[in-house]
Amino acid sequence: MILIHMIDYFNYFKDKKIMIMGLGLLGRGINIARFLAEIGSQLTITDLKTEKELKSSLNKLKKFKNIKYVLGRHRLVDFRNKDMIIKAAGVPIDSIYIKEARKHKIPIEMDASLFVKLAGIKTIGITGTRGKSTVTDIIYQILKKSYSSGNVFLGGNVKGLATLPLLKKAKKNDVIVLELDSWQLQGFNDSKISPEISIFTNFLPDHMNYYKNRMDRYFKDKSSIFKFQNKNDYLIVSQQAKQEISKRFNGVIKSKMIISGNKKWQAKLTGKHNQENFNLAAQVLEILGIKKEIIKKEFKKYLGLSGRMEFVRNFKGVDYYNDTNATSPEAVIAALSTINKDIILIAGGNDKRLDYKKMVEIIEKRVKTLVLIRGTATDKIIDLMGYSIETVDNMKDAIKKANKFAKRGDVILLSPGAASFGIFKNEYDRGDQFKKYVQKY
Repeated sequence: MILIHMIDYFNYFKDKKIMIMGLGLLGRGINIARFLAEIGSQLTITDLKTEKELKSSLNKLKKFKNIKYVLGRHRLVDFRNKDMIIKAAGVPIDSIYIKEARKHKIPIEMDASLFVKLAGIKTIGITGTRGKSTVTDIIYQILKKSYSSGNVFLGGNVKGLATLPLLKKAKKNDVIVLELDSWQLQGFNDSKISPEISIFTNFLPDHMNYYKNRMDRYFKDKSSIFKFQNKNDYLIVSQQAKQEISKRFNGVIKSKMIISGNKKWQAKLTGKHNQENFNLAAQVLEILGIKKEIIKKEFKKYLGLSGRMEFVRNFKGVDYYNDTNATSPEAVIAALSTINKDIILIAGGNDKRLDYKKMVEIIEKRVKTLVLIRGTATDKIIDLMGYSIETVDNMKDAIKKANKFAKRGDVILLSPGAASFGIFKNEYDRGDQFKKYVQKY
Protein backbone atom coordinates (compact mmCIF):
# COMPACT_ATOMS: atom_id res chain seq x y z
CA MET A 1 0.00 0.00 0.00
CA ILE A 2 1.28 3.46 -0.87
CA LEU A 3 0.69 5.83 2.01
CA ILE A 4 -1.16 9.07 1.32
CA HIS A 5 -0.95 12.29 3.28
CA MET A 6 -3.43 12.52 6.13
CA ILE A 7 -6.70 14.00 4.96
CA ASP A 8 -8.53 16.77 6.85
CA TYR A 9 -11.23 14.42 8.09
CA PHE A 10 -13.38 17.20 9.58
CA ASN A 11 -13.98 18.92 6.24
CA TYR A 12 -14.13 15.55 4.49
CA PHE A 13 -17.24 14.52 6.48
CA LYS A 14 -18.83 17.84 7.47
CA ASP A 15 -22.30 18.38 5.92
CA LYS A 16 -22.01 15.15 3.89
CA LYS A 17 -25.16 13.07 3.52
CA ILE A 18 -24.08 9.70 4.90
CA MET A 19 -26.03 6.48 5.30
CA ILE A 20 -24.90 4.07 8.04
CA MET A 21 -26.18 0.59 7.20
CA GLY A 22 -26.30 -1.36 10.46
CA LEU A 23 -26.23 0.22 13.93
CA GLY A 24 -26.11 -2.92 16.03
CA LEU A 25 -25.73 -3.41 19.76
CA LEU A 26 -22.01 -4.04 20.31
CA GLY A 27 -20.86 -0.43 20.07
CA ARG A 28 -19.05 -0.09 16.75
CA GLY A 29 -22.01 1.40 14.89
CA ILE A 30 -22.77 3.72 17.82
CA ASN A 31 -19.21 5.06 17.90
CA ILE A 32 -19.10 5.64 14.14
CA ALA A 33 -22.45 7.47 14.29
CA ARG A 34 -21.38 9.61 17.25
CA PHE A 35 -18.09 10.55 15.54
CA LEU A 36 -19.82 11.62 12.31
CA ALA A 37 -22.72 13.37 14.05
CA GLU A 38 -20.31 15.45 16.15
CA ILE A 39 -18.51 16.56 12.99
CA GLY A 40 -21.79 17.69 11.44
CA SER A 41 -22.56 14.96 8.90
CA GLN A 42 -26.21 14.56 7.94
CA LEU A 43 -26.80 10.94 8.94
CA THR A 44 -29.41 8.36 8.10
CA ILE A 45 -29.12 5.12 10.07
CA THR A 46 -30.92 2.02 8.88
CA ASP A 47 -31.06 -1.34 10.63
CA LEU A 48 -33.22 -4.45 10.31
CA LYS A 49 -33.57 -4.50 14.09
CA THR A 50 -36.52 -2.59 15.50
CA GLU A 51 -36.49 0.50 17.69
CA LYS A 52 -37.28 -1.70 20.68
CA GLU A 53 -34.41 -4.09 19.93
CA LEU A 54 -31.97 -1.18 19.46
CA LYS A 55 -33.13 0.81 22.48
CA SER A 56 -29.77 0.70 24.31
CA SER A 57 -27.91 1.91 21.22
CA LEU A 58 -30.44 4.62 20.36
CA ASN A 59 -30.31 6.03 23.88
CA LYS A 60 -26.62 6.80 23.41
CA LEU A 61 -27.34 8.86 20.29
CA LYS A 62 -30.56 10.65 21.31
CA LYS A 63 -28.89 14.06 21.78
CA PHE A 64 -28.03 14.33 18.07
CA LYS A 65 -30.57 16.18 15.92
CA ASN A 66 -28.71 15.45 12.66
CA ILE A 67 -29.55 11.72 12.66
CA LYS A 68 -32.62 10.19 10.97
CA TYR A 69 -33.57 6.55 11.54
CA VAL A 70 -35.15 3.88 9.36
CA LEU A 71 -35.51 0.84 11.62
CA GLY A 72 -36.95 -2.64 11.28
CA ARG A 73 -36.35 -2.48 7.51
CA HIS A 74 -34.24 -1.02 4.72
CA ARG A 75 -35.70 1.15 1.92
CA LEU A 76 -34.26 1.43 -1.58
CA VAL A 77 -35.01 5.15 -1.66
CA ASP A 78 -32.54 5.77 1.18
CA PHE A 79 -29.69 4.38 -0.92
CA ARG A 80 -29.99 6.92 -3.72
CA ASN A 81 -29.42 10.49 -2.66
CA LYS A 82 -26.32 10.10 -0.47
CA ASP A 83 -22.67 11.13 -0.59
CA MET A 84 -21.53 7.89 1.00
CA ILE A 85 -22.76 4.57 2.40
CA ILE A 86 -20.91 3.10 5.39
CA LYS A 87 -21.96 -0.52 5.68
CA ALA A 88 -21.53 -2.80 8.67
CA ALA A 89 -19.80 -6.17 8.50
CA GLY A 90 -22.06 -9.01 7.43
CA VAL A 91 -24.24 -7.14 4.91
CA PRO A 92 -25.17 -9.81 2.33
CA ILE A 93 -22.89 -10.03 -0.72
CA ASP A 94 -25.91 -9.74 -3.01
CA SER A 95 -27.67 -6.96 -1.05
CA ILE A 96 -30.16 -5.19 -3.32
CA TYR A 97 -29.60 -2.01 -1.31
CA ILE A 98 -25.87 -1.93 -1.95
CA LYS A 99 -26.56 -2.68 -5.61
CA GLU A 100 -28.94 0.28 -5.65
CA ALA A 101 -26.26 2.56 -4.19
CA ARG A 102 -23.68 1.37 -6.73
CA LYS A 103 -26.20 1.97 -9.53
CA HIS A 104 -26.35 5.59 -8.39
CA LYS A 105 -22.53 5.77 -8.17
CA ILE A 106 -22.52 6.27 -4.40
CA PRO A 107 -19.23 5.19 -2.74
CA ILE A 108 -19.53 2.16 -0.44
CA GLU A 109 -17.22 2.39 2.55
CA MET A 110 -16.48 0.39 5.69
CA ASP A 111 -15.13 1.45 9.06
CA ALA A 112 -11.55 0.09 9.06
CA SER A 113 -10.74 0.57 5.38
CA LEU A 114 -12.07 4.14 5.38
CA PHE A 115 -9.83 4.94 8.34
CA VAL A 116 -6.78 3.48 6.56
CA LYS A 117 -7.58 5.42 3.40
CA LEU A 118 -7.89 8.75 5.23
CA ALA A 119 -5.28 8.41 8.00
CA GLY A 120 -2.28 7.49 5.87
CA ILE A 121 -0.43 5.87 8.81
CA LYS A 122 1.49 2.59 8.96
CA THR A 123 -1.00 -0.28 8.98
CA ILE A 124 -0.65 -3.86 10.21
CA GLY A 125 -3.55 -6.12 9.20
CA ILE A 126 -4.24 -9.62 10.47
CA THR A 127 -6.72 -12.06 8.96
CA GLY A 128 -7.32 -15.80 8.84
CA THR A 129 -10.04 -18.20 9.90
CA ARG A 130 -8.50 -18.97 13.29
CA GLY A 131 -5.94 -17.18 15.45
CA LYS A 132 -6.30 -13.65 14.12
CA SER A 133 -7.61 -12.20 17.40
CA THR A 134 -4.76 -13.67 19.41
CA VAL A 135 -2.09 -12.62 16.90
CA THR A 136 -3.58 -9.12 16.77
CA ASP A 137 -3.56 -8.81 20.55
CA ILE A 138 0.00 -10.13 20.93
CA ILE A 139 1.33 -7.60 18.41
CA TYR A 140 -0.69 -4.71 19.84
CA GLN A 141 0.22 -5.38 23.47
CA ILE A 142 3.95 -5.58 22.73
CA LEU A 143 4.06 -2.61 20.37
CA LYS A 144 2.13 -0.52 22.88
CA LYS A 145 5.02 -1.03 25.31
CA SER A 146 7.98 -1.13 22.94
CA TYR A 147 7.31 0.87 19.75
CA SER A 148 9.11 4.21 20.08
CA SER A 149 8.40 5.92 16.74
CA GLY A 150 4.79 6.91 17.49
CA ASN A 151 1.52 5.91 19.13
CA VAL A 152 0.00 2.47 18.56
CA PHE A 153 -3.74 2.02 17.97
CA LEU A 154 -5.97 -1.05 17.87
CA GLY A 155 -8.88 -1.38 15.45
CA GLY A 156 -10.91 -3.60 13.15
CA ASN A 157 -12.87 -6.58 14.44
CA VAL A 158 -12.65 -5.75 18.14
CA LYS A 159 -15.74 -5.87 20.36
CA GLY A 160 -17.29 -2.44 20.83
CA LEU A 161 -14.47 -0.61 19.04
CA ALA A 162 -14.90 1.60 15.97
CA THR A 163 -11.79 2.44 13.97
CA LEU A 164 -12.96 5.59 12.18
CA PRO A 165 -13.03 7.82 15.32
CA LEU A 166 -9.28 7.19 15.72
CA LEU A 167 -8.85 9.82 13.00
CA LYS A 168 -9.11 12.33 15.85
CA LYS A 169 -5.91 10.95 17.42
CA ALA A 170 -3.77 9.53 14.60
CA LYS A 171 -0.58 11.33 13.62
CA LYS A 172 2.02 10.84 10.90
CA ASN A 173 4.40 8.42 12.69
CA ASP A 174 1.73 6.33 14.40
CA VAL A 175 0.83 2.72 13.64
CA ILE A 176 -2.47 0.85 13.77
CA VAL A 177 -2.95 -2.89 14.33
CA LEU A 178 -6.15 -4.17 12.70
CA GLU A 179 -7.90 -7.49 13.16
CA LEU A 180 -9.73 -7.96 9.85
CA ASP A 181 -12.43 -10.53 9.24
CA SER A 182 -13.54 -11.42 5.72
CA TRP A 183 -16.43 -8.95 5.84
CA GLN A 184 -14.27 -5.99 6.79
CA LEU A 185 -11.86 -6.90 4.01
CA GLN A 186 -14.67 -6.25 1.52
CA GLY A 187 -14.07 -2.57 2.29
CA PHE A 188 -10.37 -2.92 1.45
CA ASN A 189 -11.29 -4.58 -1.83
CA ASP A 190 -13.70 -1.77 -2.72
CA SER A 191 -11.02 0.82 -1.91
CA LYS A 192 -8.28 -1.24 -3.61
CA ILE A 193 -5.93 -1.02 -0.64
CA SER A 194 -4.14 -3.56 1.56
CA PRO A 195 -2.18 -3.06 4.79
CA GLU A 196 1.57 -2.50 4.45
CA ILE A 197 2.24 -5.44 6.77
CA SER A 198 -0.28 -8.26 6.45
CA ILE A 199 -0.62 -11.56 8.28
CA PHE A 200 -2.67 -14.47 6.94
CA THR A 201 -2.90 -17.03 9.76
CA ASN A 202 -4.75 -19.86 8.00
CA PHE A 203 -7.70 -20.56 5.72
CA LEU A 204 -10.35 -23.06 6.85
CA PRO A 205 -14.09 -23.52 6.25
CA ASP A 206 -16.21 -20.94 8.09
CA HIS A 207 -19.21 -18.65 7.49
CA MET A 208 -20.51 -20.98 4.79
CA ASN A 209 -24.05 -19.84 5.61
CA TYR A 210 -23.01 -16.35 4.46
CA TYR A 211 -20.90 -17.48 1.48
CA LYS A 212 -23.47 -20.09 0.39
CA ASN A 213 -20.97 -22.98 0.60
CA ARG A 214 -18.56 -21.15 -1.73
CA MET A 215 -15.01 -21.29 -0.35
CA ASP A 216 -13.86 -19.31 -3.39
CA ARG A 217 -16.05 -16.37 -2.34
CA TYR A 218 -14.73 -16.59 1.19
CA PHE A 219 -11.14 -16.61 -0.07
CA LYS A 220 -11.81 -13.70 -2.43
CA ASP A 221 -12.68 -11.49 0.53
CA LYS A 222 -9.74 -12.78 2.59
CA SER A 223 -7.26 -12.18 -0.25
CA SER A 224 -7.79 -8.42 -0.01
CA ILE A 225 -5.35 -8.53 2.91
CA PHE A 226 -2.51 -8.80 0.36
CA LYS A 227 -3.63 -8.35 -3.24
CA PHE A 228 -3.15 -4.55 -3.33
CA GLN A 229 0.26 -4.57 -1.62
CA ASN A 230 3.38 -3.35 -3.42
CA LYS A 231 7.02 -4.48 -3.48
CA ASN A 232 7.88 -2.63 -0.25
CA ASP A 233 5.10 -4.33 1.75
CA TYR A 234 5.16 -7.60 3.70
CA LEU A 235 2.89 -10.66 3.67
CA ILE A 236 3.50 -13.03 6.57
CA VAL A 237 1.84 -16.44 6.30
CA SER A 238 1.68 -19.82 7.99
CA GLN A 239 2.63 -22.83 5.89
CA GLN A 240 -1.06 -23.74 5.61
CA ALA A 241 -2.02 -20.24 4.47
CA LYS A 242 0.79 -20.27 1.88
CA GLN A 243 -0.54 -23.51 0.42
CA GLU A 244 -4.07 -22.13 0.22
CA ILE A 245 -2.89 -18.88 -1.39
CA SER A 246 -0.82 -20.83 -3.95
CA LYS A 247 -3.84 -22.99 -4.76
CA ARG A 248 -6.48 -20.27 -4.91
CA PHE A 249 -4.89 -16.95 -5.91
CA ASN A 250 -4.41 -16.39 -9.66
CA GLY A 251 -2.82 -12.94 -9.48
CA VAL A 252 0.74 -11.84 -8.78
CA ILE A 253 1.81 -11.24 -5.20
CA LYS A 254 3.99 -8.13 -5.33
CA SER A 255 4.92 -7.93 -1.64
CA LYS A 256 7.66 -9.78 0.24
CA MET A 257 6.18 -13.09 1.42
CA ILE A 258 7.59 -14.50 4.66
CA ILE A 259 6.62 -17.95 5.95
CA SER A 260 6.44 -18.03 9.74
CA GLY A 261 9.05 -20.13 11.50
CA ASN A 262 8.61 -23.09 13.83
CA LYS A 263 10.49 -21.76 16.85
CA LYS A 264 9.28 -23.11 20.20
CA TRP A 265 8.47 -20.22 22.52
CA GLN A 266 8.18 -20.39 26.28
CA ALA A 267 4.63 -19.24 27.00
CA LYS A 268 1.66 -19.63 29.30
CA LEU A 269 -0.60 -20.32 26.30
CA THR A 270 -0.51 -23.98 25.35
CA GLY A 271 -1.09 -25.76 22.06
CA LYS A 272 0.57 -26.02 18.67
CA HIS A 273 -1.78 -23.37 17.26
CA ASN A 274 -0.60 -20.82 19.82
CA GLN A 275 3.05 -21.53 18.97
CA GLU A 276 2.12 -20.71 15.39
CA ASN A 277 0.43 -17.50 16.56
CA PHE A 278 3.62 -16.46 18.38
CA ASN A 279 5.76 -17.19 15.32
CA LEU A 280 3.53 -15.08 13.07
CA ALA A 281 3.55 -12.20 15.56
CA ALA A 282 7.33 -12.41 15.99
CA GLN A 283 7.89 -11.75 12.28
CA VAL A 284 5.93 -8.49 12.45
CA LEU A 285 7.61 -7.35 15.64
CA GLU A 286 11.06 -7.95 14.17
CA ILE A 287 10.17 -6.02 11.01
CA LEU A 288 9.21 -3.09 13.24
CA GLY A 289 12.53 -3.23 15.07
CA ILE A 290 11.49 -4.85 18.35
CA LYS A 291 14.47 -6.69 19.85
CA LYS A 292 14.33 -10.47 20.13
CA GLU A 293 15.01 -10.35 23.87
CA ILE A 294 11.90 -8.18 24.36
CA ILE A 295 9.78 -10.45 22.16
CA LYS A 296 10.89 -13.52 24.11
CA LYS A 297 10.19 -11.85 27.46
CA GLU A 298 6.72 -10.60 26.42
CA PHE A 299 5.66 -13.93 24.89
CA LYS A 300 6.51 -15.63 28.16
CA LYS A 301 4.21 -13.25 30.08
CA TYR A 302 1.30 -13.15 27.62
CA LEU A 303 -1.96 -14.46 29.16
CA GLY A 304 -4.27 -14.55 26.13
CA LEU A 305 -7.68 -13.10 25.32
CA SER A 306 -11.06 -13.43 26.96
CA GLY A 307 -13.19 -16.10 25.31
CA ARG A 308 -10.27 -18.03 23.85
CA MET A 309 -9.29 -20.88 26.17
CA GLU A 310 -9.79 -18.41 29.02
CA PHE A 311 -9.28 -19.95 32.44
CA VAL A 312 -12.30 -18.95 34.57
CA ARG A 313 -11.74 -20.73 37.89
CA ASN A 314 -10.93 -23.94 39.70
CA PHE A 315 -13.77 -25.14 41.92
CA LYS A 316 -13.49 -28.33 43.97
CA GLY A 317 -10.65 -29.51 41.78
CA VAL A 318 -12.45 -28.88 38.47
CA ASP A 319 -11.01 -26.37 35.96
CA TYR A 320 -13.45 -24.26 33.93
CA TYR A 321 -12.42 -22.79 30.56
CA ASN A 322 -14.32 -20.30 28.40
CA ASP A 323 -13.63 -20.86 24.68
CA THR A 324 -16.83 -19.24 23.38
CA ASN A 325 -15.04 -17.75 20.36
CA ALA A 326 -14.50 -21.27 19.03
CA THR A 327 -17.30 -21.03 16.47
CA SER A 328 -16.02 -23.66 14.02
CA PRO A 329 -15.22 -27.38 14.34
CA GLU A 330 -11.50 -26.73 13.74
CA ALA A 331 -11.39 -24.37 16.71
CA VAL A 332 -12.94 -27.02 18.97
CA ILE A 333 -10.41 -29.60 17.76
CA ALA A 334 -7.58 -27.16 18.56
CA ALA A 335 -8.98 -26.56 22.07
CA LEU A 336 -9.38 -30.27 22.82
CA SER A 337 -5.79 -30.92 21.72
CA THR A 338 -4.43 -28.58 24.43
CA ILE A 339 -6.00 -30.43 27.39
CA ASN A 340 -4.53 -33.57 28.92
CA LYS A 341 -7.29 -34.20 31.45
CA ASP A 342 -10.76 -35.72 31.29
CA ILE A 343 -13.03 -33.22 29.52
CA ILE A 344 -16.71 -32.40 29.91
CA LEU A 345 -17.41 -30.42 26.74
CA ILE A 346 -20.25 -27.91 26.38
CA ALA A 347 -20.80 -27.47 22.65
CA GLY A 348 -23.39 -26.88 19.95
CA GLY A 349 -25.53 -24.04 18.71
CA ASN A 350 -26.52 -22.90 15.26
CA ASP A 351 -24.96 -24.07 12.02
CA LYS A 352 -22.86 -22.00 9.63
CA ARG A 353 -23.03 -24.81 7.03
CA LEU A 354 -19.87 -26.45 8.35
CA ASP A 355 -18.73 -30.08 8.39
CA TYR A 356 -18.69 -31.63 11.88
CA LYS A 357 -17.38 -35.09 10.98
CA LYS A 358 -13.79 -34.59 12.22
CA MET A 359 -14.97 -32.76 15.32
CA VAL A 360 -17.24 -35.67 16.24
CA GLU A 361 -14.38 -38.15 15.70
CA ILE A 362 -12.17 -36.18 18.12
CA ILE A 363 -15.01 -35.80 20.63
CA GLU A 364 -15.53 -39.56 20.69
CA LYS A 365 -11.82 -40.06 21.42
CA ARG A 366 -11.09 -37.17 23.80
CA VAL A 367 -14.31 -36.17 25.57
CA LYS A 368 -15.60 -37.88 28.71
CA THR A 369 -19.06 -36.27 28.61
CA LEU A 370 -20.72 -34.10 25.96
CA VAL A 371 -23.32 -31.47 26.86
CA LEU A 372 -25.06 -29.92 23.86
CA ILE A 373 -26.94 -26.63 23.64
CA ARG A 374 -29.77 -26.94 21.15
CA GLY A 375 -29.51 -25.60 17.60
CA THR A 376 -29.11 -26.65 13.98
CA ALA A 377 -25.40 -27.44 14.40
CA THR A 378 -26.29 -29.56 17.42
CA ASP A 379 -28.70 -31.56 15.25
CA LYS A 380 -25.86 -32.28 12.80
CA ILE A 381 -23.55 -33.37 15.63
CA ILE A 382 -26.18 -35.75 17.04
CA ASP A 383 -26.84 -37.24 13.59
CA LEU A 384 -23.12 -37.91 13.11
CA MET A 385 -22.82 -39.54 16.54
CA GLY A 386 -25.61 -41.92 15.64
CA TYR A 387 -27.45 -41.93 18.94
CA SER A 388 -29.74 -39.62 20.84
CA ILE A 389 -28.26 -37.01 23.18
CA GLU A 390 -30.40 -34.85 25.43
CA THR A 391 -29.89 -31.15 24.74
CA VAL A 392 -30.29 -28.11 26.99
CA ASP A 393 -31.92 -24.76 26.24
CA ASN A 394 -29.70 -22.38 28.19
CA MET A 395 -26.25 -21.93 29.72
CA LYS A 396 -27.42 -22.37 33.30
CA ASP A 397 -28.72 -25.87 32.54
CA ALA A 398 -25.60 -26.68 30.49
CA ILE A 399 -23.31 -25.95 33.45
CA LYS A 400 -25.63 -27.72 35.88
CA LYS A 401 -25.56 -30.83 33.72
CA ALA A 402 -21.77 -30.64 33.18
CA ASN A 403 -21.18 -30.37 36.93
CA LYS A 404 -23.11 -33.60 37.53
CA PHE A 405 -20.47 -35.53 35.57
CA ALA A 406 -17.38 -33.66 36.74
CA LYS A 407 -14.89 -35.14 39.21
CA ARG A 408 -11.79 -33.65 40.80
CA GLY A 409 -9.09 -33.28 38.14
CA ASP A 410 -11.56 -32.86 35.25
CA VAL A 411 -12.01 -29.89 32.92
CA ILE A 412 -15.35 -28.34 31.98
CA LEU A 413 -14.80 -26.64 28.64
CA LEU A 414 -17.19 -24.35 26.77
CA SER A 415 -16.06 -24.69 23.15
CA PRO A 416 -19.20 -24.61 21.00
CA GLY A 417 -17.99 -25.03 17.40
CA ALA A 418 -21.11 -23.18 16.28
CA ALA A 419 -22.80 -19.80 16.07
CA SER A 420 -24.53 -18.32 19.12
CA PHE A 421 -27.66 -16.77 17.60
CA GLY A 422 -31.02 -18.09 18.76
CA ILE A 423 -30.32 -18.56 22.46
CA PHE A 424 -27.64 -15.89 22.99
CA LYS A 425 -27.23 -12.32 21.70
CA ASN A 426 -23.76 -13.17 20.35
CA GLU A 427 -20.69 -15.24 21.25
CA TYR A 428 -19.64 -12.68 23.88
CA ASP A 429 -22.98 -13.00 25.64
CA ARG A 430 -22.58 -16.80 25.54
CA GLY A 431 -19.15 -16.58 27.17
CA ASP A 432 -20.30 -14.01 29.72
CA GLN A 433 -23.19 -16.24 30.76
CA PHE A 434 -20.81 -19.19 31.13
CA LYS A 435 -18.51 -17.17 33.40
CA LYS A 436 -21.43 -15.77 35.41
CA TYR A 437 -22.92 -19.17 36.22
CA VAL A 438 -19.54 -20.78 36.87
CA GLN A 439 -18.72 -18.07 39.43
CA LYS A 440 -22.03 -18.71 41.24
CA TYR A 441 -20.96 -22.19 42.33
